[in-house]
Amino acid sequence: MPQMHSFQLSDDLSARLATLSRSTKRTKSFFIREALERVIEDLEDAYLAENAYEEFIKSGAPSKSLEEVENALGLAD
Repeated sequence: MPQMHSFQLSDDLSARLATLSRSTKRTKSFFIREALERVIEDLEDAYLAENAYEEFIKSGAPSKSLEEVENALGLAD
């Protein structure tokens, strides 16, 4: 079931959204949903990667260079 969320936009962003909505005859909600869908996956990836990196650093495990990994996988030129 869809859920309602409430937030504030700057005057400039609100005006741009209203203009886009009027000119395309689509709702403001449509464009807000589109924007979130396009951005949220990237944000999830970035935050998950940051957390994984922090956990790796805390673990003290040794790292390998790209060259070492390529050699180990037989991908070196």
